[in-house]
Amino acid sequence: MMIGNIPGYYPGYSPYTNTAAPVATNTVNPLDKPEEKSANPDDTKKAGRRSAPSECETCANRKYQDGSDEGNVSFKAAAHISPEAAGARVRAHEGEHVSNAYKKAAQKNGKVLNASVTIHTSICPECGRTYVSGGVTNTRIKYTNEDNPYTKNQKQLDAAQYKGANIDYAA
Repeated sequence: MMIGNIPGYYPGYSPYTNTAAPVATNTVNPLDKPEEKSANPDDTKKAGRRSAPSECETCANRKYQDGSDEGNVSFKAAAHISPEAAGARVRAHEGEHVSNAYKKAAQKNGKVLNASVTIHTSICPECGRTYVSGGVTNTRIKYTNEDNPYTKNQKQLDAAQYKGANIDYAA
């Protein structure tokens, strides 16, 4: 691609035609050693780190486990997730908690006022890779059911406060 007269990634490419002109380069020096390149440019050892991300034992052994009291969500037993897949899996897991809050509210005649998910990231101390380290779901449910102990308690307090407030003195 050409931007003005500056060649981009595709030398010889003209934006006005559909074909890229081949560029011949015969400037190979036989004394030059070929560079060893990784398939993934992010897979190189960073300065100050002990290993490259592909060789990192910490990332290979990292396990995720749910700490909530809900029994029907994933990760009740510790399980390994690859760093590349951790973001999607943690978001899906936290989504299970949100879904449970809506189910619980519907069963007990309540309304979900707020459901928020926070995803946490960290940096691996061995290889320097940024990874999803966990998540937290916060939900707030308002119950309108009379069987709710908090509602009953509030009504008893209100009754004690208003008892005798309206007295008819006319006889």
